[in-house]
Amino acid sequence: MAKFEPGHVHIERTALNTHDHSYDLNIQYEAVQDPKEGRGIQFHMHGSIEGKPVEEKFFLPKDQVLPSFLSLATRKAQSYMSAGKKFESLGSSHKIYDLMFEDIRQQLDVKSGDPIKPEHLE
Repeated sequence: MAKFEPGHVHIERTALNTHDHSYDLNIQYEAVQDPKEGRGIQFHMHGSIEGKPVEEKFFLPKDQVLPSFLSLATRKAQSYMSAGKKFESLGSSHKIYDLMFEDIRQQLDVKSGDPIKPEHLE
């Protein structure tokens, strides 16, 4: 199950077998102004993975949100998995992120060709 509303995505997955995993995650986000990085998105990912509570907050600057959010959120989710189990990519089966990314583009006024800070390329 996946549900989108501006500023919030809820995704839920039930394990299909013992080699699979379940999760119930809420990802809330809002545009904020960071003193060092400038405008960006503050994320709050919370819920559960394999029954373990998840609580993660992180910020991504405007030029890093769209290319980096899903990989960073997936890495954070992986840290809650049991040893030897791999967390599927959060974006692999959820087209709901298209709606989320469009909302973020609007919140940050992202346009094609916007500059990227050179220090973010390192």
